[in-house]
Amino acid sequence: MGAHTSAMPCQNASAFALPDHLAHKTDPDLIGADDHHFAAISHALADKVSALSARLDRRRRDPAGRGAQTIDRDADIRRLVAVLTTLRRFGLDVCIGHFATAGGERVYVGRIGLLDAAGTPLLVDWRTPAAEPFFAATLADPRGVTYRRRYRWSGGRIVDYWDEVLCDDDEVAARTSLDDQSAFVASLSGARTGRMRDVLSTIRSDQDAIIRAGARGALVVEGGPGTGKTVVALHRAAYLLHEQSRSGLSRGNLLLVGPHRPYLDYVADVLPALGEHSVQTATVADLAAAGLDGIGLGGLADLADETDSEVARLKSTVEMVEAIEAGVRFYEQPPEESMLVQTEWVDLRITRADWAEAFAAVEDGTPHNEAHTQIRETLVEVLLEKAGDEVPTDHLRAELLTDPELRRTLYRAWPMLRPEELVGDLWTVPAYLRLCAPWLSTEQIRLLQRPGPQAWTSADLPLLDAARLRLGDPEHARLAQRRKAERAAELERRRMVIDEVIAANDDPEGVAPMLRHRDLQEALLDPSTEDDPAVAGPRLTGTFGHIIVDEAQELTDAQWLMLLRRCPSGSLTVVGDRAQSRRNFDESWAERLHRVGLSPGRVSQVGLSINYRTPSEVMDAAAPVIRSVRPDANVPESVRSSGVPVECGRIDDLSVVIADWLAEHSEGVACVISAPGAALPDIPASDRVRSLSPADAKGLEFDLVVLVDPESLGSGVTGAVDRYVAMTRATQQLVVLNSERADRSTT
Repeated sequence: MGAHTSAMPCQNASAFALPDHLAHKTDPDLIGADDHHFAAISHALADKVSALSARLDRRRRDPAGRGAQTIDRDADIRRLVAVLTTLRRFGLDVCIGHFATAGGERVYVGRIGLLDAAGTPLLVDWRTPAAEPFFAATLADPRGVTYRRRYRWSGGRIVDYWDEVLCDDDEVAARTSLDDQSAFVASLSGARTGRMRDVLSTIRSDQDAIIRAGARGALVVEGGPGTGKTVVALHRAAYLLHEQSRSGLSRGNLLLVGPHRPYLDYVADVLPALGEHSVQTATVADLAAAGLDGIGLGGLADLADETDSEVARLKSTVEMVEAIEAGVRFYEQPPEESMLVQTEWVDLRITRADWAEAFAAVEDGTPHNEAHTQIRETLVEVLLEKAGDEVPTDHLRAELLTDPELRRTLYRAWPMLRPEELVGDLWTVPAYLRLCAPWLSTEQIRLLQRPGPQAWTSADLPLLDAARLRLGDPEHARLAQRRKAERAAELERRRMVIDEVIAANDDPEGVAPMLRHRDLQEALLDPSTEDDPAVAGPRLTGTFGHIIVDEAQELTDAQWLMLLRRCPSGSLTVVGDRAQSRRNFDESWAERLHRVGLSPGRVSQVGLSINYRTPSEVMDAAAPVIRSVRPDANVPESVRSSGVPVECGRIDDLSVVIADWLAEHSEGVACVISAPGAALPDIPASDRVRSLSPADAKGLEFDLVVLVDPESLGSGVTGAVDRYVAMTRATQQLVVLNSERADRSTT
């Protein structure tokens, strides 16, 4: 689905450019009403682009202002740019189809809503209730729809369309072109481009119901390969943002989590094509690395996986994340001995009970490193009370706050910690690990130890992330104090300027009388919104109103905790297939999510069972592979056949297979899938051929898949899942190459 700018047909030109073999669909009785409506849409689009462009120019010339005014201006500019980008990208093909009601009304559905000059709807936005029948109507439940027409666009012209009659009416059938959904099937069979295609017009009723489901709690969408789980996830993101007033979301406050970066690249065009440019996307590693980079610990997004499976399992548990809390508590013990603080006026003693009171005064949820201010303020108040009223309070307070010995003692008792040091100590100091994780056996503690404290792997990222959030910024107190001093100095400077202007004798502009008004003085003296982190846009280190997780079956408990910390509402869309999990997944989704903190009552589940992507020839070969290790796997039923059998051959055939396919196909993308690090024969250089491991191919699709030496992917569940995933990436053809010296054949 590449970006393009669609040409708008001239006023008298047809929007239809059907090939010769579809000439029977060009009858004016079939498409005349559409062409008339498209002419009106074309005029309205041109007017809207002109009006929005003028408004954008004016908004950009508006002064930036301060605080909320700046935020509103920038948000308005971003919204206008997003709408204009969508309009300029699609042109007339902003319309995806129409449906007719029993009352004879035609409703045209688009990526956006559009009105003519008189306010008459020309297009209804696909996310609105008015458009829902277009997707939801079925023969069993027609929703008042008599027929539905979906368009297939190319280059800004309609190259095919297909009609579905949902009522028993010969007159309605006579005004449509029925083809038993052949155009729909043809759209599924089209060549891939390396990016997910625009499939909005092909959304099915079961998918639409999931897209429009409410956002309270966690909605689990389970389905096998090719059932449209990713399509549902992406369109649900756009729908929820459109319904933000109902769901409590805001632009930029929705996060899509994918399994790897090739997946994020693959789906990058989908949301912009739906008019949404504000959804943030990331892998789990990206989320952790973004926060760690903010405290000077960057470069961790591309860490290698843990090589020892048992070490990886231990690090991924809820209990190990909880060990971080125990590790921090170890450094939050009040001193056992009292301390004498000598001041200019009086000597004061901090007792063991005083220390305990100050440490207990830290508010719940305050990060460890950011609690110093609260502890120090409590200690000072305790000492001031002991000093009595005869000592000048302000001066004594200032001296106590800067007392070097008190500061040193506090920092020894409640030291500043860094996440990499805390987690690194777990893997290099056995006694510390035993203290923090007493449930571990002696052998497990030995297994987790390593010589280098910061020899990080991807399994460490959730633990580093938990430590970062629990500890906070070690520079927080110093920076907060500096910002406070800078604002106080700026406030004083502004006050002096106001006083000087009011006192000046020469004031030809009459500014002094205005400055005497209290409201204006407060506005000029208030620096509270300047450089305030709260006015910054959401970042990956912040929290989100809703998180959508694709390929969620691969997440560990520690990774789930990472996501839930970023989504306090627990509003999630969980997309996955337990059968495709490379780890054991013998429990239900509700049980898995309950283990990481979501109550079963807040988890609902829906399923998808129709495979729109993978031809039946491939699924017939792939099904036994996964059922050999997971007999109850929900293998979806394919809706189409490619007519191309699965082909087998030798590894030495690889270059020939690729060369032959490239010669026979001018479009499409092929992928060679093999074990990580496998030595492969040279293949023809082409930007249409990729080489991936099964894990990195998850969530992607290719016209041709060449699976090289499937047995090298391993045995047991992991090996079978990898083979199943690799095989089901194919949309047209699958070739399996083995090490045996067999001739190429078909199965």
